[in-house]
Amino acid sequence: MNIKNLVAVAALCLPVVQATAQSKAPEHWFNLEQSKDNVNGTGGDDALQRLKQKGKKGQTVIVAVLDSGVEVDHEDLKDVMWTNPNEIPGNGKDDDNNGYIDDIHGWNFLGGKDGRNINHESLELTREYVRLGKKFASVDANSLSGADKKEYEYYLGVKEAFEDQRAGAQRQMEKVTEQLKPIESAFDAVEKALGKTEFTQDELGTVNVSGNAELQASVEMVKRMMGQGMASRKDLEDAKKQMSEQVYNQLEYQLNPNFNPRDIVGDDPYDTSNRFYGNNDYEGPDAFHGTHVAGIIAANRNNAAGIRGVADNVKIMTVRCVPDGDERDKDVANAIYYAVDNGASIINMSFGKGYSPQQDYVDAAMRYAAEHDVLLVHAAGNDASNNDTDTNFPNDGYNKAVKRGLFKKEKSVPTWMEIGALHYRTGEGRVARFSNYGKKNVDLFSPGVQLYSTVPDGGYGNASGTSMACPAAAGVAAVLRSYYPELSAVQVKSILEKSVNKQTGEVNKPGTTEKVAFTELCVSGGTISAPNAVELAEKTKAAKASSKAIWREAGAGKIKTNLARQPRA
Repeated sequence: MNIKNLVAVAALCLPVVQATAQSKAPEHWFNLEQSKDNVNGTGGDDALQRLKQKGKKGQTVIVAVLDSGVEVDHEDLKDVMWTNPNEIPGNGKDDDNNGYIDDIHGWNFLGGKDGRNINHESLELTREYVRLGKKFASVDANSLSGADKKEYEYYLGVKEAFEDQRAGAQRQMEKVTEQLKPIESAFDAVEKALGKTEFTQDELGTVNVSGNAELQASVEMVKRMMGQGMASRKDLEDAKKQMSEQVYNQLEYQLNPNFNPRDIVGDDPYDTSNRFYGNNDYEGPDAFHGTHVAGIIAANRNNAAGIRGVADNVKIMTVRCVPDGDERDKDVANAIYYAVDNGASIINMSFGKGYSPQQDYVDAAMRYAAEHDVLLVHAAGNDASNNDTDTNFPNDGYNKAVKRGLFKKEKSVPTWMEIGALHYRTGEGRVARFSNYGKKNVDLFSPGVQLYSTVPDGGYGNASGTSMACPAAAGVAAVLRSYYPELSAVQVKSILEKSVNKQTGEVNKPGTTEKVAFTELCVSGGTISAPNAVELAEKTKAAKASSKAIWREAGAGKIKTNLARQPRA
């Protein structure tokens, strides 16, 4: 039974609330230009047009999409997928000796050697509750001191947060159950009248309702349900699950301390010494999110189908590490290592969570990326929260400062960008109501509401979130890395921040009706602009060339330039 259309079920048992239809986003708006089109787009189309008018040609850059998986044979993606040049497809061998067998378009860190894949996962909160509960549940708190006492206090916070979230999900499930009670009562009455739990519509017509208005109402309700495809009590239970799918997933998987799908992978998720596990099923069981992200960055701009990604000259590397639930630190770190080692110059990360027990391992991977001139672009999150005060992992702050020389310590990832989400409309509502923000920790805002992009089964659809804003920004970064390869990742980050469309006036603070200055919501105080970024990149390139010429004239000799890394052999 297909229950996706069973909004009618709720309508039969609840008062009908008439909602005002949300206005439709302009077509392909994330590529439009703010001053010309009066929407908060990237201006990607305009930037590429200017580059071509100048006769500039870009070089191919690899963008790694660390996500839920990508449909690699989608009509708008198949020609822009990265292909490992040193791997022979389907021979079951690790031809390039990188530790991953038949990794033609990327890798899947959520799969097992037998081809199975993780779909649902628990939250990191739940995993921490289980891990620490084994250690502290029966411990006398008065006997603890030092590091153990500090960890115990952390456990108490985790325990409280877990129990609150679990109780909230249970209350929400009870609310859905309450809403469906009239339908359940109708089925009860009809089953009793017919003497069986499974019946056809013809049999339903044989129920004697004469003089029994209550039974007649029950028969009519069940008849309407059967017309919607709900033919039995089993269908009713399925409807419960789908109508409350998010809550159901929370109780069944995300907030279930007894749920652990990691046996599918067959590794120890806390053993960070093991980097070589998984399989090459790049799509996985649900590739909607990753496919949508990939299309925003690089959907084929040269065919007549579908949409246009922000960037051209891009190859998408898919690295699956994000399940339906919280990603694991080990998988995120190993996905970063894989992307860097296989030639990615930009890594898109549209995911996040509230806890990071293996942060040091992720920090090491991010440091590795920065040292190899790789730009890391990350979604700020969708909780309307302040990232300056609320935890959101991964982030650019190292857990332990990294030594740089004798006297300097690096406290954050220098090639990291944090992206908030924009609405297509202008004015006070230009910031997406769900977007996280942060004057210190969110760099800029990018299109993130009703973005139309590629989805599985060769389709197209809308999605909203900082998950969409992140690849829109990564696409602009890819344009710079393609057409200005002499610029480092640090320079690209700086250019994107300095070239924003500066925003004046007040906006609605996400999640509230409070008015705040846009400059209070991010570091740059503005929204991404591909045309501005290209213009500034051109000036930066010219300034570098001039500086090199001066040094040469002064007899300084050959200057070592920071060329963008080429894909490794």
